[in-house]
Amino acid sequence: AVLQREPLYNWQATKGSLRERFAFLFSNELLSDVHFVVGKGGPRGGGGAASGASPGPGQQRIPAHRFVLAAGSAVFDAMFNGGMATTSAEIELPDVEPAAFLALLRFLYSDEVQIGPETVMTTLYTAKKYAVPALEAHCVDFLTKHLRADNAFMLLTQARLFDEPQLASLCLDTIDKSTIDAISAEGFTDIDIDTLCAVLERDTLSIRESRLFGAVVRWAEAECQRQQLPVTFGNKQKVLGRALSLIRFPLMTIEEFAAGPAQSGILSDREVVNLFLHFTVNPKPKVDYIDRPRCCLRGKECSINRFQQVESRWGYSGTSDRIRFTVNRRISIVGFGLYGSIHGPTDYQVNIQIIDYEKNQTLGQNDTGFSCDGTASTFRVMFKEPIEILPTVCYTACATLKGPDSHYGTKGLKKVIHESPTASKTCFVFYSSPGNNNGTSIEDGQIPEIIFYT
Repeated sequence: AVLQREPLYNWQATKGSLRERFAFLFSNELLSDVHFVVGKGGPRGGGGAASGASPGPGQQRIPAHRFVLAAGSAVFDAMFNGGMATTSAEIELPDVEPAAFLALLRFLYSDEVQIGPETVMTTLYTAKKYAVPALEAHCVDFLTKHLRADNAFMLLTQARLFDEPQLASLCLDTIDKSTIDAISAEGFTDIDIDTLCAVLERDTLSIRESRLFGAVVRWAEAECQRQQLPVTFGNKQKVLGRALSLIRFPLMTIEEFAAGPAQSGILSDREVVNLFLHFTVNPKPKVDYIDRPRCCLRGKECSINRFQQVESRWGYSGTSDRIRFTVNRRISIVGFGLYGSIHGPTDYQVNIQIIDYEKNQTLGQNDTGFSCDGTASTFRVMFKEPIEILPTVCYTACATLKGPDSHYGTKGLKKVIHESPTASKTCFVFYSSPGNNNGTSIEDGQIPEIIFYT
């Protein structure tokens, strides 16, 4: 900053407002009673800090006025007027960038905001350090306006570092909407492990799991280099830690799994075998990976149950349990809740489908399985990807189970309304379906629950 060189006598008369007078004093030796030596630098010349020695390389000596700073910042107030107030006429701030400190002072003297892409993060740090929330808000607003898919991960890391939940939420929304572009950006491989895990935990990413796995492998290779480790299978597994358990391998097709993760060397041989068995056999072995669909969905998961009572002994003879339905608004179905065995803990194999009734077209299906505990509860069985349901179109929900006799629902409702405090009512209307296991009535049967997002 260039120090003011205006004539000193009667300068006040040339300033028409309090703001102009204080702005004139910004970075001005006139009336200053403290100096800050800001930035990291080498050894300083002269006789030490108190003697007004010249700043070292990379440092800047900035004049200021204690009263102005104390009036704008509780931290400066404590520094100059608190119980352990400093009496030094020169204060070193090696952890603050000169440009950011000048931006802070400019704001305190004149309310003027002067930030740019190169200085916004250091200015945000400085505003937080000296408790100036108004400038902090301007920094966050600047970042929000410049948020894009290609810088979302970089800004997310900074938002988490500076404890800015609003900015972090906006970054995550951008990553949800443009996941492929975001993970393809250079900043993705620079994030820390906690940020990686926070993203992998999300249900709302719009990307195939196999492609997400490829991006995570790239991150692991970069992390090995940061930690100066050889880029080996074992080290990639080591640096990923719990992030590996957040990859939803069951959402991949068997072909995607065989072409990628199975040959990556990151999974153990036992894990590879178990996952192949999960894809190909029933009953399926337990795997420690989430099978909940992951795509760009908004809002909370909802479910409706059409039965009012649960009874025992519903048999299976190879035919499907079916129910037709319509909905009044666009939703995405992600799975069903199904009843389990009346004989105690049991494994079932099951095929679930959503069929467009008029077109007789299967919109989504999954050959999977589930384990029940012998209670009359329902057990989640999920599609690999959400299925879009359009208003007034008739669909058939279909489940074909192989296993022992189960509980079943009775007193089925023809109409079920789900109410949400944040969305319009979702109204399901049910109809009997030809070819239904044990008859065509909507009164009794399986498929008690439909799990969906609005």
